[in-house]
Amino acid sequence: MTTTAAPTNTPGSRRYITQLEPSEYVQGLFCISNTQLGRTKNDKPFLKVLVKDKTGEMAGRMWSIDRETYESLPAEGFAYLEGETQAYQGEMQIILRSIAPSEATIEQMRELLPVSANDPEKMFAEVVKLLGTLEHAGMKALAKVYLDDAALMAAFKQAPAAKSMHHAYIGGLLEHTLNLLRLADAVCPLYPKINRDIVMMGLFLHDLGKTRELVWDRAFSYSDRGELIGHLVEGAIMLHDRSQQVMRTAGIRLPKYAVTVLQHIIISHHDKPEFGAAKVPSTPEAILVAMLDNLDAKTFISLAATRPEREAPVGNLGGNFTEKQWALDTKLFKPDPLKE
Repeated sequence: MTTTAAPTNTPGSRRYITQLEPSEYVQGLFCISNTQLGRTKNDKPFLKVLVKDKTGEMAGRMWSIDRETYESLPAEGFAYLEGETQAYQGEMQIILRSIAPSEATIEQMRELLPVSANDPEKMFAEVVKLLGTLEHAGMKALAKVYLDDAALMAAFKQAPAAKSMHHAYIGGLLEHTLNLLRLADAVCPLYPKINRDIVMMGLFLHDLGKTRELVWDRAFSYSDRGELIGHLVEGAIMLHDRSQQVMRTAGIRLPKYAVTVLQHIIISHHDKPEFGAAKVPSTPEAILVAMLDNLDAKTFISLAATRPEREAPVGNLGGNFTEKQWALDTKLFKPDPLKE
């Protein structure tokens, strides 16, 4: 099947996903992901796909699809589609009439891929300022090696923090890392025996492997290294290489356990093996990093689900509770209890 040329969309001319109402006709270019072929109760093939733009996502269903059309669609990418929205079990979905693979211009990608509301240069400047409070000469030199890597820092400013889940937008990794550094800056003084330099460096490094794990030039997805290696191991490899660079360029030999402990933070910050951790956090600093990371991620997920930036124009389709949030293992109560 021939790829459809990207239609022209002037800025502000499209209806965004969070603006759509039930029974509304939809036509245009969207980001799609998680493209799958399901089977109906009558054993007929149908298309299951997530339809996205920069404001959100909804499930897409096409009840009659031939294999040629299905195989032409990207697993993660862009597609031109037509259909009608439908309220279903408290959520919005789109019933597709047609869908075809497409390409997107840079301008259209800005309409389709979510972006942090915060200025990346200002966020990055604050990260640099917080890392400037490190006291140990070795940690200062290590931070400088990372910060001086222009290509890595450019990716750090752009990368999402995840394919989905939390901070899944352009600049999300930088925003998440800055939140954690701010938290640590406030929390560490409460625990005088904690090694603040190790906590701050650990938080700065913990997700940097995502700059290699993820791709964000179409739908957010995993690179080949992301699928085969993952950001925890990638981050530990990056740290090994840069610690060697510190010795070569700055002439500083890092303390005996410094690199090992920082690598441990990187591979253990998911807290438990069932959540992807290679090791359980086993130092006070690793425990604090894992808890702060969990705090920021889960708070973000809960607020995004209950108090989104853009309220749906039709109000609370699902009542006072969200659908089950699998990352939190519960449904969430939506209303702000003190808001009239």
